[in-house]
Amino acid sequence: MTLDGTKVLLVEDEGMIAMLLKSMLASIGCNVVGTAARVPDAINKVGTLSFDVALLDLNLAGTLSYPVADALRLRGMKFIFVTSYGRASLPPEMHDTPMLSKPFVVGQLEQALAALRDTPPSPSSPTP
Repeated sequence: MTLDGTKVLLVEDEGMIAMLLKSMLASIGCNVVGTAARVPDAINKVGTLSFDVALLDLNLAGTLSYPVADALRLRGMKFIFVTSYGRASLPPEMHDTPMLSKPFVVGQLEQALAALRDTPPSPSSPTP
């Protein structure tokens, strides 16, 4: 499975975790084309950057990232929630969104990205 050249938007508020994720992504051939640590910056980057997939932390400095997820969905962009919260914490309309539970290893990240790459995006309505 090759992810070489896959462009990733990384939305993570913890600096050390962001650095670790960047390293993991580089080790599997992905290119991080942008990072954001707060909801407004992430929404801006969703609208202005060109990327294949986003990794989206669910909690950004105490603010849930659902507005970012909505922006991604409106653009038809693929994304994975990366969180220590369980799937039950998601609103029902996002239960089908791919999720990686922290902590995870690079092999799990690679598998999740490969699976996401191989499925068509399914844009849907934003959360109310």
